[in-house]
Amino acid sequence: MIYRQKTGLGWRGLALFGAMVASIPAFAQQKSGPGLPPDDSLTWHGITLYGVIDLGLQYDTHGAPFSDYRPAASANIVQKNSRQSVFGVTPSNMGQSRVGLQGNEPLSDDWSAVFQVETFFNPQSGQIADGLKSLTVNNGRTPANSTTNLDSSAAGQAFQTAYVGLKSKLFGTLTFGRQLTLLTEGEIKYDPNYDASSFGLIGASGTYQGGGSTEDKRLDQILKYVVSFNDLAHVGALYKFNGSNGAANTAYQADIGAEWAGASVDAVYSKINDAISASALTATQVGLLPTLGYSVSNSVSATISDNTAFSVMALYTIAPFKFFAGYEHIKYANPATPLGAGFTDIGGYNLAFVTNDAYNNDKILQLYWTGVRYTVIPGLDLTAAYYGVHQNAYGSGKFAGCSTTANSTCSGNLEAFSFDADYRFNVHFDLYAGALYSGVHDGLASGYAFNTTNINPTIGVRYKF
Repeated sequence: MIYRQKTGLGWRGLALFGAMVASIPAFAQQKSGPGLPPDDSLTWHGITLYGVIDLGLQYDTHGAPFSDYRPAASANIVQKNSRQSVFGVTPSNMGQSRVGLQGNEPLSDDWSAVFQVETFFNPQSGQIADGLKSLTVNNGRTPANSTTNLDSSAAGQAFQTAYVGLKSKLFGTLTFGRQLTLLTEGEIKYDPNYDASSFGLIGASGTYQGGGSTEDKRLDQILKYVVSFNDLAHVGALYKFNGSNGAANTAYQADIGAEWAGASVDAVYSKINDAISASALTATQVGLLPTLGYSVSNSVSATISDNTAFSVMALYTIAPFKFFAGYEHIKYANPATPLGAGFTDIGGYNLAFVTNDAYNNDKILQLYWTGVRYTVIPGLDLTAAYYGVHQNAYGSGKFAGCSTTANSTCSGNLEAFSFDADYRFNVHFDLYAGALYSGVHDGLASGYAFNTTNINPTIGVRYKF
């Protein structure tokens, strides 16, 4: 299910096709010949048009009405507004629905120019995927009357991916623009559910791929370099620029990994300055907007932090099984360069209210996961996975060292496990079904006035071209 990218980003293979279904031009790699289907890629002069439409039916035991704008429509995991059972059409259950172009222009024997642009959309509503709009339409609402609303790296941008660069088999690939981070690529590769939002915690919550903030799964203005050594070892590095703002809103990551005899391992380090975690405005904040000169339709509140993360991930393939495991450690600290109210976030949204002192004591999240994929017959995969999260107690005063639901700074845990099946009729069309259980405890359940668990049975179809 993981295809190496021959028309794009070298070893990292942005065609993590079964995983995130990002670079569908894996079809362009299929050449006619014995045992292979005919090449039916939509490629002309080295430019390939590709896309995904993913739609399903989902039932949540404890959820909120689905969103037309959030990329996944439902929350999939239990949230503070999970107050009722919900049933309806959900998009992008296995992989984000999208349409894009990708190109590879040979320049010499070893060098080529590459580019990729793609747009995310919600086929059930026809809307451009926009997690921050799911927040603004809930401005002033309480959990008791709100719809699904969660932050996202998809904020209504015309293009979720937009990069250009140079590629060499010997020297690696260098790209610049808006693109996935090294940490995101790694967690997609090592997630048993390959980033499926309906069946895995990593796909349902972008917090972990973003190194602490879901907005940072993809980053603007990043320079990324990856290189492979004889397909045995690989390294990568990236840096996010931010003009004259110095350290504010900058980021850097590094990755080192190896593959041998069916085994693969990666270690990734991430540092993101002024990470933004956005949320809908309270009724009180909405009442203050006219005096501040901000629009309720374009404003959100945000917590700012400097996030440091490292992750170690591995998989091992012994046909017909593939085993996965991973660990991530995320530290949240107050920002060294605070952001002020009025800062323009991704998608042009305005941070009307900003908190820069939420982490006087460092908050630590630890994510761990394991799982297995079993290929029953060619085209049919069964996946079982477990995900766990532990939060430290980072409060002070009467909440120092607490381990109850009394405050969100108390230590707490989240657990999730899933089982799903995916049957591929051919390279274009597949049918899937499964469910994800999630539950929160102690500090991570603080503020959950309605329910602390959810199960989301989901069935759907996906078409790829």
